[in-house]
Amino acid sequence: MRNLRVMSSLVEQLYSSPTLPEELEELSRMLTEERGRRLEFYADITPEHKWEFINGQVILHSPALNRHLFACKRLMRMLDSFVATNRLGVVHTEKAMCSFPRNDYEPDIVFFGSAKAGVFGPDTLRFPVPDFIVEILSPSTEERDRGIKMRDYAFHGVGEYWIVDPEAETVEQHFLAGDTYPAAPRRSDGALMSKAVAGFEIPVRAIFDEAENLRALKNLLDPLGNL
Repeated sequence: MRNLRVMSSLVEQLYSSPTLPEELEELSRMLTEERGRRLEFYADITPEHKWEFINGQVILHSPALNRHLFACKRLMRMLDSFVATNRLGVVHTEKAMCSFPRNDYEPDIVFFGSAKAGVFGPDTLRFPVPDFIVEILSPSTEERDRGIKMRDYAFHGVGEYWIVDPEAETVEQHFLAGDTYPAAPRRSDGALMSKAVAGFEIPVRAIFDEAENLRALKNLLDPLGNL
């Protein structure tokens, strides 16, 4: 509950300030302006680019490196195939805009369980808070992926969050505890077993090695070796 304690402390500091009325008025003005910018953001976004709205700022992402694309593709291939085969929900990549109370993100990979996915339609453009998120690190996004996004994802109930480093070839698997993600080791081998996606278990190396990926994919789709 660390985030709640921090927030409570900030509220107490603000409440005890003699300038509370003026500070609240200024905060209200700033939030009103931010909501206006967010509405403009919704009107301006196009499907050709990857856009995000974070703390009042519009973020346009640059193209990804090849190793980033391969890591994302391999993990997406395994997760999507497993979820679709077992009818567990919906998996999307990159262009699925997920709207949190203040911010709009387009994570690299998202999973929605059946309860949330059941209300999506062909024209759904903005999605709710996912059950599971994967971010693939890059030099330009690492600070946000480990900072504002990690705090926002945890505080608003994303049950599982993987941080994949395609350069170091490691994965951090974070599980929600209260409203935070406890520290997780950076793993370069062994198996990853998801809690958000029941039964989904893969080798770490399957994200970074094509031959390992194909073997893992076969095991996911044909665990008894009947094919």
